[in-house]
Parts: sequence; structure tokens; C-alpha cells
Amino acid sequence: MFRSWKTVVIVALPALVAAQPRAVAGSATLDVSLAHPTLLAGGPQTTYLKVGLTGIMPSPARKRPPVNVALVLDKSGSMTGHKIDQAKDAAIRALDRLNADDIVSVVVYDSTVRVIVPATKLTNKNAVRQAIQRIYAGGNTALFGGVSKGAAEVRKFLDRNRVNRVILLSDGLANVGPSAPSDLGQLGASLMKEGIAVSTLGLGLDYNEDLMVALASRSDGNHVFVEEAAQLAAVFDYEFSEALSVVAQEVTIVIRCAPGIRPVRLLGIGGEINGREVVVQLNQLYSDQEKYALLEVEIPESTPLQVRPVADVEVAYANMATQSTDRMNSAVSVTFEASEEVVAERMDKNVMAESVLQIANGLNALAVTLRDQGKTQQAKEILDKNAEYLTSNAIQLESKKLEERASDNKDQAGNLDEKNWSRSRKRMRGLQQQDARQQRAVPQKKAE
Repeated sequence: MFRSWKTVVIVALPALVAAQPRAVAGSATLDVSLAHPTLLAGGPQTTYLKVGLTGIMPSPARKRPPVNVALVLDKSGSMTGHKIDQAKDAAIRALDRLNADDIVSVVVYDSTVRVIVPATKLTNKNAVRQAIQRIYAGGNTALFGGVSKGAAEVRKFLDRNRVNRVILLSDGLANVGPSAPSDLGQLGASLMKEGIAVSTLGLGLDYNEDLMVALASRSDGNHVFVEEAAQLAAVFDYEFSEALSVVAQEVTIVIRCAPGIRPVRLLGIGGEINGREVVVQLNQLYSDQEKYALLEVEIPESTPLQVRPVADVEVAYANMATQSTDRMNSAVSVTFEASEEVVAERMDKNVMAESVLQIANGLNALAVTLRDQGKTQQAKEILDKNAEYLTSNAIQLESKKLEERASDNKDQAGNLDEKNWSRSRKRMRGLQQQDARQQRAVPQKKAE
């Protein structure tokens, strides 16, 4: 059970203005902004509302929150040899990032699931290293059972004062126990409700990326496609760096649209839309990283110079440094002009670029679905058009990220053949997860 926290910090609601309201609390800044803070007067139209949360880098003198992490390692027969050796070495190296206040458990699975290091404070790193070193490969892949057991170990010390996480490594298809993406997605969603994130590391070309992405996405964890075992040390280091940089947990964003404003859809990160209220849940927020909710809204007909409220926004999160619940409030409104030039000049290029990125990401996912259905030419056409869409917006919005994704889509369009599809599909699903969840780019350099 989570312990109750001591205080509540409230940041006052700023006045409704057409500019971009900004609020700051102990561990995060809140920016609420519109792609078009000024719209052309006239009939109904849509724009995009962005609620951005950026973790504040803590003082070097401030002690980081302890982690409670379960390493869940695939030791099925396909991991024999170089793969299992690299996985063990990467896990052992990662332990050096932790200290005696951190909780570690190690779970291995093949046909069965076994806890080789029960959840315990890391006061004896050498004993944990030795236990990992003794792992050998052989058997089938009881992936669902491995994650469930890892979560059970995390629960032994489950505490909102800690960063609670399962890190799963697998190189094969789940063939023992539940194995559908929907099953793993439901498991991920239930773990998120407990405050446990699951990060999934897919090794090689034989694992089920839909299953691994569903598990990570529904728990608000990371997903990484690791093409070669030699990359595991860098990827494990990345994942532990993320866990050690958490500044806030249990993040809830509530957007209440003003009367007359209709929420159309969320782009990227999912949530619930009930009437004019939209709720988005995030598991964790990292220092020096932005996470955002992006909402398409429909604005009714208006007259020139009119100012119309668009939405009030409330954010609550568990501050890991102060062990308090911080709350922030903000609001945003839109003005109307008769001049198209004024509307264009006032466009927020950053919000518009994020909107384009998420729209293109959805089309990229559609291309995967079409290719899976054997509609290769249709998939190629979507990717080619997506590349053009991203390129034109990259120029107009001066966005390096959109330029990169345009290049990715062009490359993907040329790798839909049977020979390249397995690798290309995993890369596509990995980038889709990265963009939808605003996951930081993962280093892919090989271990020395």
C-alpha cells in the first residue's frame, strides 16, 4: 500500500489570456498552449491544444528517490550463447548505477518462471552479480508469467516514495501462457494503476513487437528494439538512467473545455473524453524532459476581436523530492482576427509541429496494418505521402524532428518487401511508440 504524503502544494489559476499560460511547481513546469492562439473570424474550425509538462532538473545536492526495479530476463533456448552472455553482462553493469537504498529483484523465465534474486535492498551487489552470472538458457518463453512474477516482486516494496519498475528483456514469441497483445496490454494497464511501469526490450528479429509495445504503452513504460545483443549494455544504461531521473509520478491531467468548445480527439497519448472533460494519466515524469497531451478541439463561429475561453487545465502529481502532492492550474483562450496574415504570424510552430508529428505517426501505424493485410502497395503510398506531408511541414515549421521522420518514412516505404519487413516493422513500431509516448531517443551504439 502507498503511504499518504505530507503536504499539498497548490499553484494559483492564472487569468484567462490569449498568450501561453505557464505555471511552475516543485518538480515540473506546466505550459498550456494552442497551435493557433489567434484564429480567423468566421465559421467553426479546429486547432490543437497542448498541455506540456517538463520535469525540473533537481539540485545536485538533492538525493534522488530510490528505485524498486525487477529485472525480468528471457532465458529460453533462443537466448543461448552470445545473447544470454550479453544480457547478463548488461544487467550486471547496470547494477553499478544503483546504491544500497535501491531495491532489486531478478526473475528469469523459459518454460517456467523462477525468482533468482528476491526483492531486497542492494546491500550486497556481489551476491546479485553472482546470481545473474549463473543464468543459463534453455526452454520455451513464458513471458506473461515472467512479467507477472516481476511485478509481484516489485509489490513487496511498493511505495510511492520509490520509482517502481519492471524491465523486461525477450528475444522470442511468448508461447507459454497468455500471448496476445491484448493480454499483455491489459496486464500493463493494471500495473499502471498500481504505479508500476514496464519497460520492454525486444532483442533480435523474432519477438512480437505488438505484444511488447502494448505492454510498455499501457503501463507508460519505454519500448526499445535492440537489433543486436552488443547494444544491450547501452540500452540497459539508458533504461536505468531514465528510472533514476524520475521527478514525479501518478500524473493526472484534466482538461475542461469551455462551453461551446468540443474536444475532438487526443493525438498520441491516449485518455478519456467525457463530454467536455478530458483526462490523461501518466505514470512517471523525468527530469529535463517534456511529456504532453495533445487535444484537437473544435472552436465555434466567432467574430473579429472576440476573445473566447478554450479550456481550464488542472494537473496533479506526486513530487518525488518533497513527498507531497503538487497541483498546478492554468487556462488558455483564443482571439479572432479578420486577417489571414495575422493568424499565420501568431501560429505556434512548436505546437503545430508536435501535432503534425502525431498525425503522421497515426498514418505510419495505418501503413503497418495495411502491410500486415498484404496491401503492400497501399502501405507504400501512405508512407510516400506521409514523407511529403512531413517534409513540407518541416520546412514551414522549421522542425528538425519532422525532417528526420520524413526521411524515416521514405526509408520505410522502400523496405516493405518480405526480406526486409521483419526488421523494418520492428523499427516502425519502435518509432511509433517513441513518438506517441514522447520517449527519449535510445542510444544504439554497440558495447565496447
